[in-house]
Amino acid sequence: MKSILVLGLGRFGRHLAHKLQQLGNEVMVIDKDEALVEKYSNTFTDAQIGDCTDEAVIRSLGVNQFDVCFVTICDDFQSSLVTTSLVKKMGARHVVAKAKRDIQAEFLKKIGANEVIYPEREIAESVAMRYNSDNIFDYIELTSEYSIYEIPILPEWAGKNILELNIRKEYRINIIAIKHKEHLQPMPGPDYEFRKSDHVVVLGKSDDIFRIAGKAIK
Repeated sequence: MKSILVLGLGRFGRHLAHKLQQLGNEVMVIDKDEALVEKYSNTFTDAQIGDCTDEAVIRSLGVNQFDVCFVTICDDFQSSLVTTSLVKKMGARHVVAKAKRDIQAEFLKKIGANEVIYPEREIAESVAMRYNSDNIFDYIELTSEYSIYEIPILPEWAGKNILELNIRKEYRINIIAIKHKEHLQPMPGPDYEFRKSDHVVVLGKSDDIFRIAGKAIK
């Protein structure tokens, strides 16, 4: 369990805070919009009203006590810059700021953000990758070359096991999980026998995985 501070209750900030809370973390949210904080006061165990660009407000939060501080102010980049700077100045351990463009990310990093995220860009890239092939069901980019994908198995895999198919050598991928309906089996053994409706969660190069996906069962 981690202690999390989310500064800014826009759409992204709300979803982020809610999910982090669902995962068992202690989450505090703050926004200057009184009506917005009141609306979500029952959703979050600790919701405060305050202007995140006010040094006194940031000091009162004790930002150095949180494991991660997320600056998710969406509509006013100047406010995001000021808030990021103040949070870091007050001793925040790890600051993650939201940006829409590279130039914004550059400024946020210069004033202290440890990480910068691009939610809209990341979602767009994930959706584009997923719909680029009919048989890509999920996608996580690890590097420019390697990613994790969920794809259906090839028809000829059904009834055979991982060792028999020599998956890693023949297809140049690593299977990290098997998904059968709603059940996920991580790190399957070499004797796992594929069933017709199985999906595999694989790690590999995009070209190799797309080649398999193009031949897979729809």
